[in-house]
Amino acid sequence: MPLVTWIKAGTSATALVLATAGAASAAPSVEFPSAQAAVVTLRYDDSRAAGWEAAIAAGVASWNANVTNVRLVEAAPGGAAEIVIVATTGWPQATLGPVRPGRQVRVELGSQAVNQGYNKTRIAAHELGHSLGLPDTKPGPCSQLMSGSSAGTACTNAVPNATERSRVQSNYANGVTSSVVTDGRTLVDAP
Repeated sequence: MPLVTWIKAGTSATALVLATAGAASAAPSVEFPSAQAAVVTLRYDDSRAAGWEAAIAAGVASWNANVTNVRLVEAAPGGAAEIVIVATTGWPQATLGPVRPGRQVRVELGSQAVNQGYNKTRIAAHELGHSLGLPDTKPGPCSQLMSGSSAGTACTNAVPNATERSRVQSNYANGVTSSVVTDGRTLVDAP
């Protein structure tokens, strides 16, 4: 390529860069993520939670719709699960996470709370929140999913608020390499 063509090409490229730089300084900067965050998949087994299937499905759907870096999926029959969900006659309770793939926590969905008028879907979503690393925030308003029974029997909110969503996002921010480990305490959600 002749030298004149190189100079013209270089001049055009320089003009383009300068024009772009001028436009970029006038407009807000846009950050492009260097890598998409890994999504942690956690399997749940509700095969021993007869009568709670619809509430569990709604609770799972609520979490899956509100957080992006952790996904709850039903375990294959007889397959391994990180979250084991069982129906009991006592008060709802769960192991405090955040649970990691290959580890296991237990959620007990107790009928005693339902018998006293608490909403099944809220109970299921709340207990799943414990598995994802959220402690109780009692007392608290109905707008806080993790306020649990302290919000009263009229409360049917099964959606985590912005703070709760942010905390779960943080718990799973680095995928499975996060240094946060399962707490292991069992939280009983009696009033």
